[in-house]
Amino acid sequence: QVQLVESGGGLVQPGGSLRLSCTASVNIFSISSMGWYRQAPGKQRELVAVSIRGGGTNYTDSVKGRFTISMDYARAAVYLQMNSLKPEDTADYYCNAKGIAAGRFDTWGQGTQVTVSS
Repeated sequence: QVQLVESGGGLVQPGGSLRLSCTASVNIFSISSMGWYRQAPGKQRELVAVSIRGGGTNYTDSVKGRFTISMDYARAAVYLQMNSLKPEDTADYYCNAKGIAAGRFDTWGQGTQVTVSS
């Protein structure tokens, strides 16, 4: 089964930056999309950004212009560059990967904590 390993979370001041990384244990060509979700205490998990292999990207409105998602095909990895961070971005961030139709899967990482505070 596919495994996702996440890193890059931590504590940052408002206006600062972090880069989250997620690497899959499967060849990139088995993956159709990779994305990032987040969940704050007392709130539901929400989509932050998604990247389609060979295609485009989508972002939730609250992060547009501040966050950038990208994929590295050689490493079967996805990154989330987070700039101009706000306290409302504080949450646990989870990586997600979905497989192509020939070998469908839907896998989640363990989560990484992002805290934005002065």
